Amino acid sequence: MSYRRVRSYRRRDARRDRDLVARPRPRRVTLAALLAVALAGMALIAAPHVQAMLTAASKPHALVATGDAGALRAPARHPGHRVTTDATGQPDACAARAGSAGPARCPSARKAETPAAANANANANADCEIIVPAHPLTAAGLATPYQLTGTNGASPQASGCTMANAANLGAFVQATILDPATGKLSVYEPLVITKGTRPAVAPVLPVLPKRAVVTIDFGFNGSNLTQVGATPRALTQGHCVNGMRGSVFGQVSFCHGTHFFWAVHRAERQGRLTVPAAGTSPKTGQPCPTTRSFTMVDQDQSDNVTTQYLLTPTGQTAQFSQKNVANMPRATVIDNGSDNALLDGFLDPVLDCKPFTAPDLSQGGTPGTSQALDELSAAKNQAAPVALVPENDPMVLVNNGFSATKTNHYRDMVGQPEISAKNDAADSPANYCRNMMNIQTRFLSNHEALLASGASPVPSVGNNLFTFMANRLIMSYVNLNCGAFGVADPVHVTLNHNGAATSATFGAGR
Repeated sequence: MSYRRVRSYRRRDARRDRDLVARPRPRRVTLAALLAVALAGMALIAAPHVQAMLTAASKPHALVATGDAGALRAPARHPGHRVTTDATGQPDACAARAGSAGPARCPSARKAETPAAANANANANADCEIIVPAHPLTAAGLATPYQLTGTNGASPQASGCTMANAANLGAFVQATILDPATGKLSVYEPLVITKGTRPAVAPVLPVLPKRAVVTIDFGFNGSNLTQVGATPRALTQGHCVNGMRGSVFGQVSFCHGTHFFWAVHRAERQGRLTVPAAGTSPKTGQPCPTTRSFTMVDQDQSDNVTTQYLLTPTGQTAQFSQKNVANMPRATVIDNGSDNALLDGFLDPVLDCKPFTAPDLSQGGTPGTSQALDELSAAKNQAAPVALVPENDPMVLVNNGFSATKTNHYRDMVGQPEISAKNDAADSPANYCRNMMNIQTRFLSNHEALLASGASPVPSVGNNLFTFMANRLIMSYVNLNCGAFGVADPVHVTLNHNGAATSATFGAGR
């Protein structure tokens, strides 16, 4: 899931695991709401190669806050939360991060939004449309900007669906490309612009190999992003999937995912492609985690992208590249909070692990990460038990109930095996909860000092990587209705007066 979008659900009584359904909690002013408001001011720290590019620029660039301001909600009055009001005052998130992870990499003040965007935010719209260009799997299609706009004919300004409002409703696109003849992989970040605007810099036209096999992943900082074709056949040409009829996945969608993973695995079998080993962390002595590791998964794993864009003060966007960073000194970086960014940009560096990368064609061949690369690494390297998207993941519910069809549809798009008796042993709703709580709490408890040395992806949720992951785990427990399966929550966090977790302890799970 987007680690900024843990959504709370409440349980309806049922007799069996698979009869359990979830429905949204009503919004109210609680500790959860305070967390949500604080979240809007958070910025995602770039992956290491991105940071290197930023420091090479002539001037520093502020990281713009991303994530839905009303999305990441802790369960109200959850017993795992303890609130402290230290008379001396808790250090703010940036200061805490600087103390635990070296020099602070905190966002500077963001330029105020336009009145139209501010009004849209006040209306709390959470859904947008993204216009997919014709022939999206071709080089020309990849280089044609996607357009963000409101739903049901609403303008970007009226709906808040603008890239200037990326913190709440920004959309991001990422392509991963296979050369079927050689097995070589590459990545590319198609640009998203606000409908009615022009790119700040024209996107790079990628050079694709002959018969390239392309998959496209979408990420969103709001709730529901719906694909719309720029032409009547655009979505068909891209084999684009938004979910099921009448039930979208939510933040994420895909184009051509099933065929891409089939082609990649064929290239592996034929010896043309070798996915590298994830390796062992020299800090823990354990295998490096993947996006299918129960040490890091949450309520909706394997979602959103690692794409970043540059945003100008006038609301135009450009692809993120060293050249554009150098030529656009007033631009800020906007990004998509994702499980993949959590792994590649935060957890891997602390564990001294390295993500799977490939040349990024939108950045002149600089090594880049992607959602699809993370899934390939997980498929190759993750030892049992393997975390696969469960049926109680909010993104695969249909009318708030379980759907094996929609779950399998999602799994197909990210290269995961469909539901079976074999993988249900780890990934049925109950077993997913049990593995997530038991394995992740043990990982967090055993490596508290190490994880506490890492920066927090969301300082308003936890003041370092350790407290962030602990608080996120409490939220995932509630949002997956894990208590309904007889799974205990052993996590207890202490929150400061700003609502950020500052410490965590663990009891016994079951």
